[in-house]
Amino acid sequence: MSETSAQTAWLTQEQFDRLTAELEHLRGPARAEIVKRIEAAREEGDLKENGGYHAAKDEQGKQEARIRQLTQLLENSRIGVAAAPEGVVAPGMVVTAEVAGDVETFLLGSREGISGDIDVYSPTSPLGAAIVGQHVGTTTSYTAPNGREITVVVKDVKPYAG
Repeated sequence: MSETSAQTAWLTQEQFDRLTAELEHLRGPARAEIVKRIEAAREEGDLKENGGYHAAKDEQGKQEARIRQLTQLLENSRIGVAAAPEGVVAPGMVVTAEVAGDVETFLLGSREGISGDIDVYSPTSPLGAAIVGQHVGTTTSYTAPNGREITVVVKDVKPYAG
C-alpha cells in the first residue's frame, strides 16, 4: 500500500493511542463482560423468549463489529500527516473549497478519532474522489448522487492538526 493510499487513515498519536486503548478494552474486559451476561441469560431458561439473552447477543455482535472495524483502521493507519506536496489535496488534509458556490472547510479523511467540530469527507466520496490530487486554485467537478453536476474550486489545503 502506498503512503498516500485512499485507504490509509492518518491519525495523530493521541487518536491512535485512544483507538488502541478502546480496542484493547473491547477485546479484554468488555468481551469478558458480554460473555458473562450471555451465560447468565442462558441459565434463565427458554432462549426463545429471553429478552436479556437476545439483547446481550445483539450487543456482542455490535461489539465484535467494532473490534473488526478498529483492527482494520489501526492496521491501515499511519501516525502523522499525509506526505503530500504543498498545496495538493490528499487524505489527512484540511481543505477549503468553494463547492457549488459555497465556501466550505473540511477534513479529507476518516471520521475515526476526530475531535472537534469539523466536517469530514471520505477520500472515496464523490467530492473526495474529485479533489484528491488537485492543486490549490484548481477547478473540477463531480456528479452528485442526485445526478447534478457540482463544481468545486480548491481554495486552500493544510495538514490536519487534530
